[in-house]
Parts: sequence; C-alpha cells; structure tokens
Amino acid sequence: MLKAKTNNSYSIAVVIPCYKVTKHILGVIGSIGPEIDHIYVVDDACPENTGKMVQKECNDSRVSAIFSKKNQGVGGAVMAGYQAAIDAGYDIIVKLDGDGQMDPNLIEQFIEPIMSGTADYTKGNRFFNLEEISAMPKVRLFGNAGLSFLTKISSGYWDLFDPTNGYTAIRSSVASILPFKKISKRYFFETDMLFRLNIARAVVVDVPMNARYGDEISNLKISKVIGEFFIKNIKNFIKRIFYNYYLRDMSIASLELPIGLFLLIFGGVFGVSNWISSARAGVATSAGTVMIVGMSLIMGLQLVLAFFAYDISTVPRRPLGGRKSPLASSSKSDSKSI
Repeated sequence: MLKAKTNNSYSIAVVIPCYKVTKHILGVIGSIGPEIDHIYVVDDACPENTGKMVQKECNDSRVSAIFSKKNQGVGGAVMAGYQAAIDAGYDIIVKLDGDGQMDPNLIEQFIEPIMSGTADYTKGNRFFNLEEISAMPKVRLFGNAGLSFLTKISSGYWDLFDPTNGYTAIRSSVASILPFKKISKRYFFETDMLFRLNIARAVVVDVPMNARYGDEISNLKISKVIGEFFIKNIKNFIKRIFYNYYLRDMSIASLELPIGLFLLIFGGVFGVSNWISSARAGVATSAGTVMIVGMSLIMGLQLVLAFFAYDISTVPRRPLGGRKSPLASSSKSDSKSI
C-alpha cells in the first residue's frame, strides 16, 4: 500500500540488496530516518538468510523483504527492489548497501537534487574530499580512477566520477522507462545504469560523500573485473555513439569521428608500411610521404578531439522530471538492440 507522501509531497523508498550482510543490516535499517516511507530488503538468495533474519528481528513497520529464488547479483537485486517500489507508487527510490559502508544520514542530500527538479538520478562520489581519500585502499583508489575514465567515455557523463559507487537515488518515473531486462545484473550494474540513463537523456548528479570502511568484506575485486569492465565499457561506447549520433540524431560530430579515425588509421598504416619499405631498401623516406603521414595524423587527431569536445558539451542538462522521455514510448523495442 502506498504510504502518505512526505518531503514536500514526495514519497520515498529505500532498496537494500542483501548478500552476506547479517552483521550490519539491522544497524543500517536502524539508521534510516523517518523521512523514508518504506524500506525494501532484497535477499539475493543469501546463504545467511538475511531476509528471514530481518523479518524475525526487525520491528520497523516500514520494512518488507523480497526474496530472489536464485542469486542474481547486486544489479538484479536492486532492480527487483526498484520494480516493487515502482509498482507501489513511490516517487523516489534510494539504493543503499547493507554492509554499513554508506551513511543513511546522507539520504536527504541524495534526494534533494531530485526533489528540487535539478536531477533525475544522483550517485555518491568519494573523491570530492581529498583528505578523506587516504582512507580508501590504494588498489581500490587507482582501480576506481581507471574505471571512472572508462565510464566517462562509455556513458557520456563526462562530469561524473566514482562509477562503482552504489549509493544512489533515482526518480521513479525515470527508473520505470529503463530496460531492466537489458541492464547488467552484477558488478557492472552501476556503470551500465549510467549508459542507459544517458540513452534516456536523464540528468545525473554526483553527491559528495566520505567512504566508511570497517570490518565488512567487499565482494568487488577491482583486479578481477577490470578486464570485463573494459570490454563492456567499449561495447557501451559503440552503442551510445551509434544511437546518439547516427540513429537518433546527426550533427557535425557524426562526421568528425569516422573521418578522424580513418585519417589516424590511414596515417598510421601508411607511415609504418613506408618506413618498413624504406628501411629494407636502405633509402630515406621521401618528404612527400612524410608530409602525407604527418598531415593525416594531425588532422585525424584534431577531428577526434573535436568530436570528444562536442560529446562533452552535450552531457544531458535538462532533467526528465515529469516529462516523457524520448525513449518511453518505444523502450521495449529499443531495448532489444541497445
């Protein structure tokens, strides 16, 4: 049943995916303030039976448990919670982890840009406070920096950082148009969400936050997923470019990228092949050949950089809010190919 709306007529639900977090989940729930109308604890086939433990030991009337028949990964668990909140009619959905690393006291900071109409989706960024970054494990620090750069390229949100940060809030009307069946269900979930949100032209805003590290054990190992993330980010980049610059619309950038890449490849291949031929023949490469190679590489690089400059300038700035997304009417058909 839909709860009475709060926070300036916005009803808010929290989704907590749970997998091996029995030590922390009750503390997380207990720290969630009264501004939240409902809390969905999603037991992702947890071997510790987190959902049943919450049902038995938690007395908060706002809490309900959702059980996955099989382990889906964090993305699958979150989307199950999203769907429940959408079906119940909540306006804003906040996602928290159950391991205690995310401070529930920050929820109001995450929902404020959505309530004020300046964002459709907010996510945490642990890199704003340089003094607090030292608390982050060095491997995770550099891994996140690398993943952030890849995500900027693939998602088109060049002004965002810390892509694997799972502290998020989303406008329910925006979540409802996303192709849940196509979004990655495991650790690539947060990054894939950004790609899907860009396709929908949603406005995404970073929210500064500090990391909290205790005795919890992270299931995400950067060293193990960096290869998978690299490949999936490249695929998303290609999909985004095709959809935004050739299928949905065309602009000068639609010409700059292919021409620039052609000139770079041509200049590189032509230059190397002629250098090898000249080296074998023992003669100097002609000035004309050097000029052709140099001009091709310079012009190609300039065109590619011009494309990225245009791409950076087109980061979504107008929130979807209550208006209909250009994908809303055809999300099912689009999701088959995107």
